[in-house]
Amino acid sequence: MIICKIRYQQILAFVRNQGFLLGLFSFIFIFQSCNKNDPSEKPNIIYILADDLGYGELGAYGQEIIKTPHIDALSEKGMIFTQHYSGAPVCAPARCVLLTGQHSGHAYVRGNDEWGERGKVWDYQAMSDNPFLEGQRPLPDSILTVAEMLQEAGYRTGMVGKWGLGAPTTEGVPNRQGFDFFYGYNCQRQAHTYYPMHLWKNEERDELDNKYVKLHANLEKGADPHDINSYDDFNLNEYAPELMHDEALKFIKRNKEDPFFLYYASPIPHLPLQAPQKWVDYYHQEFGEEEPFTGTSYFPCRYPRATYAAMISYLDEQVGELVSALRQMGQLDNTLIIFSSDNGPTYTGGADTPFFDSARPFRTEYGWGKGFTHEGGIRVPMIAHWPDIIQQGSRSDHISAFQDVYPTLCEIAGIEPKVSIDGISFYPELRGDEQEKHDFLFWDFPEYGGQQAVRKGDWKAIRKDIKKGNMDVELYDLSSDVREENNIADQHPEVVEMMEEIMKNARTEPVIDRFKMESLGDVKNAVIDARRRVASIEGFNIKGGQEYFTIDRRSTFKVPKRYASTIEKLLSRLEITGGYKLNSEDQNASIEMVLDETLSAERFILEINNNGIQIKSGGVTGFERSTDVLLSLMDPRIHKDFEMHNPAWTIAGGTIKS
Repeated sequence: MIICKIRYQQILAFVRNQGFLLGLFSFIFIFQSCNKNDPSEKPNIIYILADDLGYGELGAYGQEIIKTPHIDALSEKGMIFTQHYSGAPVCAPARCVLLTGQHSGHAYVRGNDEWGERGKVWDYQAMSDNPFLEGQRPLPDSILTVAEMLQEAGYRTGMVGKWGLGAPTTEGVPNRQGFDFFYGYNCQRQAHTYYPMHLWKNEERDELDNKYVKLHANLEKGADPHDINSYDDFNLNEYAPELMHDEALKFIKRNKEDPFFLYYASPIPHLPLQAPQKWVDYYHQEFGEEEPFTGTSYFPCRYPRATYAAMISYLDEQVGELVSALRQMGQLDNTLIIFSSDNGPTYTGGADTPFFDSARPFRTEYGWGKGFTHEGGIRVPMIAHWPDIIQQGSRSDHISAFQDVYPTLCEIAGIEPKVSIDGISFYPELRGDEQEKHDFLFWDFPEYGGQQAVRKGDWKAIRKDIKKGNMDVELYDLSSDVREENNIADQHPEVVEMMEEIMKNARTEPVIDRFKMESLGDVKNAVIDARRRVASIEGFNIKGGQEYFTIDRRSTFKVPKRYASTIEKLLSRLEITGGYKLNSEDQNASIEMVLDETLSAERFILEINNNGIQIKSGGVTGFERSTDVLLSLMDPRIHKDFEMHNPAWTIAGGTIKS
């Protein structure tokens, strides 16, 4: 607990003047008034989260090209953590771990989930017309975030930047997850431009003076990629990071009389490459001429290296302005500032992270940074600055992770978490006291092929390509191999066995289908629902009860031309909701209709297994009847009024004979 130093001195003087008993009662009264339930004595907290900033992209962590003097100054006057980890190697799950205190083996959100069954979620114009299409799948209201805990402790809570944990119109928006104030991107996809048509202020749109530019648009046909004027569509009027930064400054000034918690989730330096011109000019002069980026993954950029460096230096400038504002308010000494990043550096969109050695000392290239549970993907910078509490210029090798932020902030606020969490407070480490340590850190990550990872002491275990059925574990000794270049699993079978046991026991089955990995024993809700649907159909036999087939964009459809009209209902459903038609001349079509002369014209046999769907019939009537049955097996929740993004229909396996 933080003692009220001025009041304490006043109490001692009062004791001397008034006598022991009267002074003692006064001491008790005033002590209670400044204990952990008194918001006036709580420190302010600012947590700054960069986006895709690599471990090696700050001067304090060895960066030699990009200038970050203000962030470096925080480390010089505070504490730098050398073994701090994100909750996940991509955006949304990392933020979920941060705000809920549960590691990714228990967290509700374990990967990026664009909630694509709603419709055209990747279409900026569609999202502009229908706010329901914005945002990601929401955190449920039942989850108690660290912001909600701090609200209960008397804090004014604010969030600026990128959210990514709940779409507009849902219970997952920041204002319903513990934040009194929100300004920024609700949606991660909207953050694929720094010149959006709107941001969100609390639960209302703030329309901006930026025109519509198609998501991931490129240069106009015939435009000269070396002419800076060709890039006018990608440098518009209102720059989102500047607007959000202004709101952050207003928030801390507005709440200077109360303890406040500001979660500053900057979108920088996540792609696309868009930065203030003064910083681009600075680095263009430093780097000289370079080839433009005109790829299709993100917006094009005339000077990609200069712009990437410019974005980071601009973020550093914003950090400096925050510190300056706190100093002018007289609140710097009473404010804990934590700076970190949500995951490792990117590998695409013109960001030449190998040029900057962005994950230094870890490997930076694809497969080792963002999206992967290697050190370059999940070990992130963390700097803590808090005058009079943290020793200046201190360095911590304490192994910590995002789930630890929750209990740390609760302890600083003088409260106990009300929910089960996986984190351990590192507040003692900040004070220089004895620090409790983790037995292990664990990651359960269903994307990029499906991955798991464990850090236990100096041992690091990784399992990759789980969704392809791989269950082998790689093992590394980080004390001698921080770049994870020497898999020594075969030399330490007992350690591998221990790590496999942790991977098995440290997770619960995810709630959301997208995050389930069947090789680990997870069963998708869509499969369970499909089995329930087919169980109600008379004459249906589920073979073993486990097989199923999913119709998606990879499916191909083969049907005799003379019977094509018989499946019009099915094709219409696929086209309306998915925007595509299934057709193929491939003999190995995954959905196939076969004329079987041993069957009468009205009879059919519908066979479904993991490899595909086959319909046999003797004629038109049989194919029509089988199509009706197939439609009844498809998910009834499919929307019929607008196109969906990459929809899939799960159908339980078995055989139906008419």
